[in-house]
Amino acid sequence: MVKAVVGANWGDEGKGKITDMMADQADVVIRFQGGANAGHTIVNEYGKFALHTLPSGVFHQKIMNIIAAGVALDIPKFMNEIREITSRGVPMPNIMISDRVQVMMPYHILFDTLEEARLAGKSFGSTKSGIAPFYSDKYAKIGWQINELFGTEKSIRDKIDRVAEVKDVLLVNLYHTDPIDREELYRTIITWRDEVAPFVGNTSEYLYKAVKEGKTVLLEGQLGTMKDPDNGIYPMVTSSPTIAGYGAVSAGIPPYEIKQIVAVSKAYSSAVGAGAFVSEIFGEEAETMRNHGGDGGEYGATTGRPRRMGWYDCVASKYGCRLQGATDVAFTVLDDLGYLDEIKVCVAYDVDGNITTEFPVTPDLDRAKPVYETLPGWKCDIRGIRSFEELPENARNYVNFIEKHIGFPITMVSNGPGREDIIYRKSPLA
Repeated sequence: MVKAVVGANWGDEGKGKITDMMADQADVVIRFQGGANAGHTIVNEYGKFALHTLPSGVFHQKIMNIIAAGVALDIPKFMNEIREITSRGVPMPNIMISDRVQVMMPYHILFDTLEEARLAGKSFGSTKSGIAPFYSDKYAKIGWQINELFGTEKSIRDKIDRVAEVKDVLLVNLYHTDPIDREELYRTIITWRDEVAPFVGNTSEYLYKAVKEGKTVLLEGQLGTMKDPDNGIYPMVTSSPTIAGYGAVSAGIPPYEIKQIVAVSKAYSSAVGAGAFVSEIFGEEAETMRNHGGDGGEYGATTGRPRRMGWYDCVASKYGCRLQGATDVAFTVLDDLGYLDEIKVCVAYDVDGNITTEFPVTPDLDRAKPVYETLPGWKCDIRGIRSFEELPENARNYVNFIEKHIGFPITMVSNGPGREDIIYRKSPLA
């Protein structure tokens, strides 16, 4: 069976924990899109980790961890993550990188940084990880598939010249900085090639055999529906599809093999970066929620910057689950709301006086105001509870209320950061 774990909202929903947890029953875990611009935080017996490039199955020795063709592979960050986890006692994981994955180049990161500075107050809130320039080059057909790094010296130098001829025009005339150092770029490519060579393989063939043999394959998404370039809050989106269906495209798996799609959704809302966020809260209210949230607060796993905070948004979540094709919803960080006397839930949007429960396109979204209902809190610590029936009544009511409004079955409730902090539940909608 092929399963997918994806984000229903803006990212930062807790996908890393859910993937790590579901990996107990998996043979293969695949990162199928995105790059090192977002992180998955995982807490297990080895400690607390923020993964940016490695699949979340790397803590399981029996698992093959695959980086699929749709990923933006940052080789230095990939190698650094391997060194970091193994230096902290994690055994060397099994990893295979697709021989068709494309490689993040130093100039991608440079262009990302320069463009954000040029846009100033109108920037996209990029993490400056090179993602947009990388994917722009991929679809302009001047990206670097990793197999090209293993070509002849002439083929590599010829491509450097072709790319630099285009890039230097922008660097010199738009950004008023130095052109690409072609010799330095060549040396960098050779160094990276030698480092990454042991991990590169034919993942398409491997996955074909794995599916034929009935192995359990887990697709791991990055970010969430709202950041999808086609279906999200465009243009404040990422540059690769965040939808579960893209996992089949990226990994080379038939789409009909995906039998379970777990959409992860937080018990409140958070987001990093710019863009519409209807249920956002501010000031002391946001700061208090931020510091109660997550494991050590709601701060970006990649950037460390404070996440924007908001009440749970049923409109966005219903849309997000629908686009993902969710068979299950994993409802995370419910324990972080235990400090509240009352909890607001956004159940609809008011767009110019019209009340809607359908997620609108961006120009309408920018004018939307939240319509709230208020539920009583449970005012206690719920960590350690392993049965849904043992949760306080108001906590159960909160989950049931949201499930009814989003229309998708909440079958997992996370009530702590650890792998074991999970409540499995038989949803009436399942």
